Amino acid sequence: MTLLTKPEAPPPPGVRRRLVYRLRVLRHDPTAALGLILVIVLAYLVVAPLVAVLSDAFRLQYGDEAHAGQQPGEWTGYYLWRVFRSRVSSLLFWEPLLNTLVISLGTVLFALVVGGGTAWLVTRTNTPGRKWLAGALVVPYMLPSWTFSLAWLTLFKNERAGGQLGVLQAQGIRTPDWLAYGPLPIIICLGLHYYPFVLLLVGNALRRIDAQLEDSARILGAPQRVVLRRIVVPLMLPALSSAVLLVVGRVLGTFGTPYVLGLPADYRVLSTGLFQSIRDRSTGVASVLATVIVIIGVLIVFTDARLLREHRRFVTVGGKGAMDRLGDLRRWRWPAFALGLAVFAVSVLVPVVTLLLSSLTRTPMDLSTLTLSYWFAEKLPGAVGFPHGVFRGSELWEAAWNSLRIVGLASLICAVAGLLIGYVVVRGTAPRIAGFLRQVSFLPYLIPGIAFAAASLSLFAVARGPIPALYGTTFLLILVMAVTHLPYSSRSGIAAMTQLGREPEEAAQIAGASWWRRMRRIVFPIQKGALVTGIVLPFVSGLKELSIVIMLTTTGTELLTTLSIGLVDYGYTQLANAVVLVIALVSFTMTYLTQRLTRSSLASGLGG
Repeated sequence: MTLLTKPEAPPPPGVRRRLVYRLRVLRHDPTAALGLILVIVLAYLVVAPLVAVLSDAFRLQYGDEAHAGQQPGEWTGYYLWRVFRSRVSSLLFWEPLLNTLVISLGTVLFALVVGGGTAWLVTRTNTPGRKWLAGALVVPYMLPSWTFSLAWLTLFKNERAGGQLGVLQAQGIRTPDWLAYGPLPIIICLGLHYYPFVLLLVGNALRRIDAQLEDSARILGAPQRVVLRRIVVPLMLPALSSAVLLVVGRVLGTFGTPYVLGLPADYRVLSTGLFQSIRDRSTGVASVLATVIVIIGVLIVFTDARLLREHRRFVTVGGKGAMDRLGDLRRWRWPAFALGLAVFAVSVLVPVVTLLLSSLTRTPMDLSTLTLSYWFAEKLPGAVGFPHGVFRGSELWEAAWNSLRIVGLASLICAVAGLLIGYVVVRGTAPRIAGFLRQVSFLPYLIPGIAFAAASLSLFAVARGPIPALYGTTFLLILVMAVTHLPYSSRSGIAAMTQLGREPEEAAQIAGASWWRRMRRIVFPIQKGALVTGIVLPFVSGLKELSIVIMLTTTGTELLTTLSIGLVDYGYTQLANAVVLVIALVSFTMTYLTQRLTRSSLASGLGG
């Protein structure tokens, strides 16, 4: 007997009309679909790596079966025990944690003293050349963070580490280990790099304090110490707390300086311990360490947000003329300028000149041995891994090309994605999608770079579903760099789209322009300033980025930053210094061009 199947009934006319109507709306305004696509992409590129690294911390990895007594892939607490309770936990976690706290505290104190003091000079006093000092004193942030550590090694390196001795040791002056390596030089070098954060935050806060409040207190008979304690310090608390937490967060994820100055003395912090665990293929231990660093980073930012809400009760509004009143230093004006100039010399001129002279002399800083060999020689005697000057051979040019194309593509993706996120958040009609995009696009800011790189490595090191393994590919570097700089471009895109009214797009839509044409002919041209900023600023940061790329680069994807660290490992001091100078020159040039293109300045408002 033949069974006859009843033909499927067509959709009711009302459903069909609604479907056609929605497709037409989607064709003219695909904002909702674009928002959904962005949600999926960000969920995979931002949230999934964090889930993957957390999963690896609780799943047994291959090679650890004999130690844990379980099979690979099973849920386990072995790595938690190994990191926090085992015999080697002190080496793996507790000592690096203590060292990280020491470095963070020391760097914060150094940056507060130097940055806070210079901020007071350029904003609240009549020091000569305040405007020039305000711009000059932020230059250290334009340099790679380990520039200072390489200059320190060039001056103070002793026989404990391989390679050429430092200047003092070569002159017969014994440099003790505590001066050449370990916490003291790390704190000084990181402090010299990060004090511009304090200068900018505290300087802008000082410039906005209404001087009438201080004048009123003095008229009522309050001495200067009471004015500082009861008025100035409370008003400065939001800026001070933000500066402290920002510096701590940066120190937590920095890699270059602790690696260069800590490795010879076996002085580990959390970032170098994480890198060593990955190098040793201890994936589970590395996942636990990365998770701890992520949690600390998130807590730091949330603490900053909480303190900012608490300190809003100190907000005051005053007249601009009152805020710009300067203290008269009288006979101390020029000594104050000399002090600011000395800070600039120590933080910029000394390290740059030291590296330059090192790359031009065979014997450290001995001008009688001047040579251009480390820059242009076809063959260097005794050099095996890098047997020629930096401008000879292909290593530098390949690393420079990799840096320019990888960082350039990542910056372009970052800028376009940031503007599209801003478009969906401002123009979209789905508040949940907008809220998700706003929060998740900012999430990488909360995570120290080296921890996010470890999380991305955990996700993309193996094939997962239709996504192939991406480790060692250029594509992975581009993705991770774009995602880590997304918080800046997304916030820029949201701010830019908020300022753009709907009228130009609505007029073009009435005239029959498609959504893509409206974006291409109206939105992108109007927002070209935000696009330029969203491209150039991540490009400048990416050129000198090390903490992120050190985890992800391989032999075929080496960048300028990893090339310089590799030369440090070989003990080729002059060559490493030369490569860092190349990075610093490109970074400074791009920062200068950025400020000219955007007509802005890192020190905008300071010293004005």
